[in-house]
Amino acid sequence: MLLGLLIEMENASAETILIIGGCGYFGFRLAQSLHKRGSRIVLFDAVPPNQELLQDIGFVQGDICDYAQVEKTIKGVACVFHIASYGMSGREQLNRSLIEAVNVQGTQNVLKACVEHGVSRLVYTSTFNVVFGGQVIENGDESLPYLPLHLHPDHYSRTKSVAEMAVLKANGTALKDGSGLLRTCALRPAGIYGPGEQRHLPRIVGYIEKGIFRFVYGDPSSLVEFVHVDNLVLAHELAAEALTPEKKHRSAGQAYFISDGRPVNNFEFFRPLVEGLGYPFPELRLPISLIYFFAFLTEMVHHLIGPFYNFQPLLTRTEVYKTGVTHYFSMDKAKTELGYQPQEHSLDEVVQWFRSRGHGRKHQRSRVGRLLRDIVFVSAFFAVVLSFLPVVGS
Repeated sequence: MLLGLLIEMENASAETILIIGGCGYFGFRLAQSLHKRGSRIVLFDAVPPNQELLQDIGFVQGDICDYAQVEKTIKGVACVFHIASYGMSGREQLNRSLIEAVNVQGTQNVLKACVEHGVSRLVYTSTFNVVFGGQVIENGDESLPYLPLHLHPDHYSRTKSVAEMAVLKANGTALKDGSGLLRTCALRPAGIYGPGEQRHLPRIVGYIEKGIFRFVYGDPSSLVEFVHVDNLVLAHELAAEALTPEKKHRSAGQAYFISDGRPVNNFEFFRPLVEGLGYPFPELRLPISLIYFFAFLTEMVHHLIGPFYNFQPLLTRTEVYKTGVTHYFSMDKAKTELGYQPQEHSLDEVVQWFRSRGHGRKHQRSRVGRLLRDIVFVSAFFAVVLSFLPVVGS
């Protein structure tokens, strides 16, 4: 049945687009948008979609690390969006072997299959992290060099950098069927948000509801960026169009930073979500160095007991940098070359999404009660951190 669907798609007049990693939040949103534009879509993912598929959207369950599966699915495709990755946040960041397999070997499989089967366009979803490793970046642009691989604080960022370099290097490779050249580009998005996002926002809401979100950290003037899912969809569609002959392959071999274009303090960005769910916004601010040290200890503990108990770290070192250190980028290149114009969004729709699913506090505790709880929580936090410090004179 699936083979018949793929053959039917190959023979249809509308072009077939493959989205690798297409069953996740962003991938499915991209598929829906492309479908509205008249394209036939194939989703390739390790897990099936959790939403009903529309007509002319097919699904192939497979492993990007298995070249035979990638090759079989890519036949007859006009354009590939490679958005699959592993190890972006939480405990996933600590599984180095799987991160390497998916992000590096998986990307090599996609590139090889594109060349072997005459796919002329490939859009790769990269990350800000290919140039960022904890250093301050203000209004950076695409002229910034890649961060040296040994300076990346996490394996995800390191492997995404390796993968992006491979994708851009492959631009201009002759296709084996003699039909032309492979044209590639890379988009480097900020943190994604929107109603229904399932990777970061549920984790944040969980911390809020469990009473863990009791403090903020870093300089209150530090600025980071986010991108609404619909803006990211728009950027991908524009990038794919800019790879076509009609657009003179304008985006071929290029990388683009993509965000909403509104730098903001990380914690202030989430204030509407916290307060919109009926919780008080933390008033206590801790030094980022202390939080980084705590994240380091947490990673060490996970390294020791992770094989037996794969717990979710409160924060990893990379997450501390990404949320507490200024790094934001210019959208000028994307606007000029792609015609990217991000629309303005807020967290109101995110708040409503969570409230419609039963989240949100019904009653507020007294200010005195909250203060006492904060004191107890922070005292316990400091006690844990200090317990790892060496005793002077020992």
